[in-house]
Amino acid sequence: MSIAEQIRQLAGYINASSNIVFFGGAGVSTESGIPDYRSEKGLYSTQDVYGYSPEALLSHTVFANNPELFFRYYKENLIALDAKPNKAHQALATLEAIGKLKAVITQNVDGLHQAAGSQVVHELHGSNWRQYCMECGQTYSLDFILDPVNCDGWVPHCQTCGGIVRPQVVLYEEPLDPEVMEAATAAIANAELMIIGGTSLAVYPAAGLIRFFRGSHLVLINKSTTPYDSHAQLVINEAIGEVLDGTIGLLEL
Repeated sequence: MSIAEQIRQLAGYINASSNIVFFGGAGVSTESGIPDYRSEKGLYSTQDVYGYSPEALLSHTVFANNPELFFRYYKENLIALDAKPNKAHQALATLEAIGKLKAVITQNVDGLHQAAGSQVVHELHGSNWRQYCMECGQTYSLDFILDPVNCDGWVPHCQTCGGIVRPQVVLYEEPLDPEVMEAATAAIANAELMIIGGTSLAVYPAAGLIRFFRGSHLVLINKSTTPYDSHAQLVINEAIGEVLDGTIGLLEL
């Protein structure tokens, strides 16, 4: 089947559905210029520069034992202030605006879905844009932790109590927020159509959410294969932005 035929098939699924959920990963944001740190290139680069894998650097263990290293890696690699929503983010916001898409479930922490206009976004791994003091709970903006005035070396400290201010993101070895998981699970369980994009479905427990889908059609859009390809009615191995943007033009609005 050609890519044009696959896009027409996806458009047909969307036209026939009134309750769609999108589940996305790093591949959604790479088209906005945000690199996938878990890619082979990112992995080797990180090992060379920092001496550890991305998973180790973003673990609770490294955060607790070496916050200086954690914040150096985090600030140099996971924050992209100039990144803008791409065609995928915009298409999903359009699907929500016309009443088709009921929720976006994302593993990304960049806030680009909200920047594109999506209203219902379940952020499984939190957000770069929210910070809080680990001692007193005072909340801060992203700008606060990036300002050297507020930091001892790379580590930001609370203006109220002096505690470490950390991003509200879920690190490796930390549990996902149960309220976010509950909302994401409910959205998937009620969906007629589930579109999964830009993820290899290798990170658990997030990837395990797929087992709650009981709808009519599962669609996977990813440049590489995933362990769930055989479970999908449609698999598209192309750039997600181009696929979703092409689909929007075929919808019965």
